[in-house]
Amino acid sequence: MASTVSKSFGLNFLGNSPIWYKRTIIAFLLINPAVLLLMGENGAQIASWLLLGEFIFTLAMALKCYPLQPGGLLAIQAVIIGLAGEGASGAENVYHEVLANFKVILLLMFMVAGIYFMRDMLLYVFTKLFIKVKSKVILSLMFCFSAAFLSAFLDALTVTAVLISVGVGFYSVYHKVASGKSFQHKHDHNDDDTVTDSTDLSDFRAFLRSVLMHGAVGTALGGVTTLVGEPQNLLIAGVAGWNFAEFFMRMAPVTMPVLAVGLLTCLFLELTGWFGYGAKLPANVRQILEDYEAHEEAGRTKKDVAKLIVQGLVALYLIIGLAFHLAEIGLIGLSVIVILTAFNGITDEHKIGKAFEEALPFTALLVVFFTVVAVIHEQHLFTPVITWVLSLEPSIQPAMFFLANGLLSAISDNVFVATVYIGQTKAALDNGLITKEHFELLTVAINTGTNLPSVATPNGQAAFLFLLTSAIAPLIRLSYGRMAFMALPYTIVLTTVGLLSVMFFL
Repeated sequence: MASTVSKSFGLNFLGNSPIWYKRTIIAFLLINPAVLLLMGENGAQIASWLLLGEFIFTLAMALKCYPLQPGGLLAIQAVIIGLAGEGASGAENVYHEVLANFKVILLLMFMVAGIYFMRDMLLYVFTKLFIKVKSKVILSLMFCFSAAFLSAFLDALTVTAVLISVGVGFYSVYHKVASGKSFQHKHDHNDDDTVTDSTDLSDFRAFLRSVLMHGAVGTALGGVTTLVGEPQNLLIAGVAGWNFAEFFMRMAPVTMPVLAVGLLTCLFLELTGWFGYGAKLPANVRQILEDYEAHEEAGRTKKDVAKLIVQGLVALYLIIGLAFHLAEIGLIGLSVIVILTAFNGITDEHKIGKAFEEALPFTALLVVFFTVVAVIHEQHLFTPVITWVLSLEPSIQPAMFFLANGLLSAISDNVFVATVYIGQTKAALDNGLITKEHFELLTVAINTGTNLPSVATPNGQAAFLFLLTSAIAPLIRLSYGRMAFMALPYTIVLTTVGLLSVMFFL
């Protein structure tokens, strides 16, 4: 009996994660305090560097286990053993980091939930694009640009959620009809055994992969331009003291050339068919989707139309509110929730609660980020790197910041890296090591560096990780390796153009 219970503890720990992964996390938890005790004066520094590497590992292995649990255990241990500060000061330091970034938490809690109630309108727009545009090249460009535009005013996670919803919706419709069923029948779209034409299914998967990857890259192209596009943008803007309009203008010398060349890259990839792009929508699949869209249009009521109109008006209000900074971003998001639910008749508590399901896990993970950041600050881990970069010629410092942030963001997470670097750079300003003008140049380099090269890997971009861990990824056979391969041309182009823009246009 005792053996069975102990085995159950092992099975329950980190759920369905592989055994090797569970053992690795346990090893981390055993190694850290041992290093702290055995390495004397340098124990805290070494254990903190180990913690940082272990946390990056949990981000890279996000498909094996969502990083909140393993990363959270490591963060809790770090506070307990004093890496974030001696005694109670460790928890106080974590609280200070969280409080300093409360605007970002509000953004994730309320803005993402607010956009959830605008999904019908957003789905309507993307569905029309999907069906009406016959050219795959034009469709890819429109998906990429639309995702970029929406990400600039909403946020990349929300736009990605809409893209995923469109993809899952169309995939399930085709899979159902290809399995011999009508639109109304229930169907398991994970079971391919009933599909009559496996070639069309394979081609449709390739088509969806390319369109969704163009859209995901679009969220990065647009997300870098404004302070609401990515979570770290708001954090950086708060430290720099920039509002919506000033943030956009400060970033424009880098972000606008990158946007233009990014769209040209989309065009080039579709025309050449390189890196897994260029797949066309099979004629049989298009016919099924067009029939489904006509079926949906026929069933749309006046009530449904009224809801779409309300959502469109609220979207206009949202853009105006953000552009003129009528209130803090999170509070604007909360007002969106109130207005949309009130005028569209959503008054059930459980229906409102579903809007928060997507954002809160990532919000919790962000708080874990801040715990690791507290350790980095307490142990001064990045101070030597920052000091070295600041010792270089001022003219090349922005480029070095761009590259350093880009490299770290590609292998870890851009929110995490931006939090660390903007904090260290602000400390250099406060200590009189750099001028206000130079701080602003470095801030642009940090923001663009964390946003652009991070498209290299799914763990670098929150929107990419969201796509990779979503319901659509296994359906269209979008693995970690395939996503990184398809992102490679964009990574090379965005990093190169971004670096050149930082060097010559700032």
